[in-house]
Amino acid sequence: MKVSIIISVFNGERFIGRAIRSCIGQSMSKEYYEIIVVNDGSTDNTKHILESFGDWIRVITLEKNMGLPYACNIGIKKALSRYVIRVDADDYVHQDILTVASLHLDYNNNIDCVACDYNKVDDEENSLGRFSAERHPIACGILFRKDRLLDIGLYDENFHLGEDEDLRIRFLKKHSIAYIPLPLYRYRMHENNSTKDEHRVGEFKQRLKNKHNI
Repeated sequence: MKVSIIISVFNGERFIGRAIRSCIGQSMSKEYYEIIVVNDGSTDNTKHILESFGDWIRVITLEKNMGLPYACNIGIKKALSRYVIRVDADDYVHQDILTVASLHLDYNNNIDCVACDYNKVDDEENSLGRFSAERHPIACGILFRKDRLLDIGLYDENFHLGEDEDLRIRFLKKHSIAYIPLPLYRYRMHENNSTKDEHRVGEFKQRLKNKHNI
């Protein structure tokens, strides 16, 4: 097993099927990767959608909603592979993301993780533009060496927003991030994006500044 895809989902019935299908459709042979979906206490139809994928995915069910960083940490700890990549439940990926990113790490032992560029898309999957992962980083579409994440203590479970920014700061103190200038990730913009809650975003930005003395 080379790569584990980690998807955390809470009440994601609208988009989770699309996310999983994009992961199943990878050009990498299925024997080399796994899809771990952490159902973070969903109360909608998510459970039944996950069941419809059968043995294609490993499902970890949390009885109550614990928050994104907690759910992601559970998935990473259960991963069987040496590389892990996070895909959000409302996003989806290009069929070659695992092949391209894993080859980059295979042939560059000095690199600890690799991020790819991405396209923002709307509800109908129309492109809203291409973005550089280096200049405009996001939480997903980054292939990590699992042992490097374990080394820094994974996600801080107190950060229900901005968990990726906190992890990035801690990661870069010890490890390196490389970038692939190919838009292999699709970041969906919709009315329920957590980053649209400006008040909550502001609270976690301040918490991030306090933690790291920014």
